[in-house]
Amino acid sequence: MDGREADIAERYRLISAELDERRRRIWAAVEAKSYGRGGIAATARACEMAENTVRRGLRDLESGARPPAGRIRAAGAGRKRVEDADPTLLCDLAALLEDGTRGDPERPLLWSSKSLRKLAAALNGERHRVDFRTIPRLLGELGYSLQANRKSREGSGHPDRDAQFHHIASTAKAALAAAEPVISVDAKKKELVGKFKNGGREWRPKGDPLEVNTHDFPSYAEGKAIPYGVLDLAANEGFVSVGITHDTAQFSVASIAAWWQQLGRQRYPEATTLTITADCGGSNGNRTRLWKTELQRLADESGLAITVCHFPPGTSKWNKIEHRLFSFISSNWRGRPLISHQVIVNLIGATTSNAGLKVFARLDQRDYPKAVKVSDAELAAVNLTGEKFHPEWNYTIKPSG
Repeated sequence: MDGREADIAERYRLISAELDERRRRIWAAVEAKSYGRGGIAATARACEMAENTVRRGLRDLESGARPPAGRIRAAGAGRKRVEDADPTLLCDLAALLEDGTRGDPERPLLWSSKSLRKLAAALNGERHRVDFRTIPRLLGELGYSLQANRKSREGSGHPDRDAQFHHIASTAKAALAAAEPVISVDAKKKELVGKFKNGGREWRPKGDPLEVNTHDFPSYAEGKAIPYGVLDLAANEGFVSVGITHDTAQFSVASIAAWWQQLGRQRYPEATTLTITADCGGSNGNRTRLWKTELQRLADESGLAITVCHFPPGTSKWNKIEHRLFSFISSNWRGRPLISHQVIVNLIGATTSNAGLKVFARLDQRDYPKAVKVSDAELAAVNLTGEKFHPEWNYTIKPSG
């Protein structure tokens, strides 16, 4: 490119963003005319245009013709879409996808396991002419989209699943309307303590990532952390006890009791009941005997009647603590190695959200033994009353005597 072409290229760079398609080719035509002999080729090279585009600009310039108001091109101008010129293209593409389509064919959005290049090659092998870059638009017209896996299947659904959801909602709503505390509880995933890779990324000086262990072997850990959370639904306030031994029913109820002693009692001084929403499994499962005897102990110590509503099996992700507390904790410590229990407590306690979430965290270093046996007599002593609707999921434990 000589000096004159470089000048044309620089002028075009400065003005091209302000021009539509027609004005670009007319501008190029003016440059070609002022260049003189060889101007069409020189301008085309400088502006990276086809020479025919520059020639068309010259014709537009000489004729003085103007497109209809509101149009850049004349009616019917422009290259036709490949599927308009090839009426069988979409049908043949859909046929190729049938054996590669996964998921539920009744859903409005589908996705395919075949790559764009393989689809284009197969179509070209059937005497079509299509570039692989055109395939995404054609797939969109067929109702396909590029999607990742989503965790949404939670096993077989209980026939009373929706009815239990309504029951939980109405129970919680009634308690909140009466200014009584309602909490959502659950244990978060156990974490290894040490220099292990933590999912996600955080901003650091370029080329200076934190170094962590190559392998995540438990034997390399300095311990484990078991966060058990309590979410106060009315206050949008979280309370997390970080245990160091085992996730047991004793640990679960001890975490609830700590929340009540440190936060709940001051926030709800007139409370007579406590409503808990919990999963059906784990340390706070509805079939766990120790869960119920420990709740009886809490009811006796606090003087509260404790109403428990369990989510149906396989619906743990519907528990509000999952997406109103735990998701923000995971986001807050992403990309940071959990090198000590104190670091974990500090990161949890620093968690906030745009909705005003506040989180309090504590380290519980007590030992909670596994496989604590509860006799039939101890279970029978629990002052438990089941509700008419699924008493195994919905019950109230009142103080003894």
